[in-house]
Amino acid sequence: MATTIINRYRPVVQPRLPAAPTEYDPQFIEQYTNILRLYFNQLDNLTGVLLGESGGRFIQFPYGAFSSDQDQTTTANTATLMTLNTTDFANDVSISASEITVANAGIYNLQFSAQFQNTDTAFQDVYIWLKQNGVDIPGSTGFVSIPNRHAGTDGHTIVGWNYFLSMAASDHVEIYWSVPNTAVSIQHLAASGTPTKPSTQSVVATLLFVSALST
Repeated sequence: MATTIINRYRPVVQPRLPAAPTEYDPQFIEQYTNILRLYFNQLDNLTGVLLGESGGRFIQFPYGAFSSDQDQTTTANTATLMTLNTTDFANDVSISASEITVANAGIYNLQFSAQFQNTDTAFQDVYIWLKQNGVDIPGSTGFVSIPNRHAGTDGHTIVGWNYFLSMAASDHVEIYWSVPNTAVSIQHLAASGTPTKPSTQSVVATLLFVSALST
């Protein structure tokens, strides 16, 4: 994975040193010394910036932030892919058909949240889990209950958590869900007033590079 240093700080490239003359030449020594001095000054400046208290602001890691503006429903006891149809931010992480794909190998932190709704008068359950390259990830299933409809208002809750994933280049990850009762759905909510509130995406997911894979 190539880490990019942004703004005016660029990767330092080793200089091409001139060939030494057959006889001693003070001008050559001075030129040679100046080239090395410039090179080491660049290294000192770069390491000083990156290792300073706010050096991280110059480094751009792979990341992706995605969401959905669609209501999402399913049939009972059926594995269903959570839809992601909007790219909010992306750098070497992308979505296609709601698959989140990485361009570079590494350890990634996946975080997600989903806005669930329950129209039934009883609590209803939902299962959520991950697949990597189409295969279920062991230990990834979460099991929660969605509040019941009460006083004429459907039950609502946001469910979310995060995982660390080991991913090779071009790997993809998907978020799946299943419900025993179709009264549970994932809802996109429009903007509303009193007080004015912005809209709610039905699903939000982010994938952030954490570390290179250990060798």
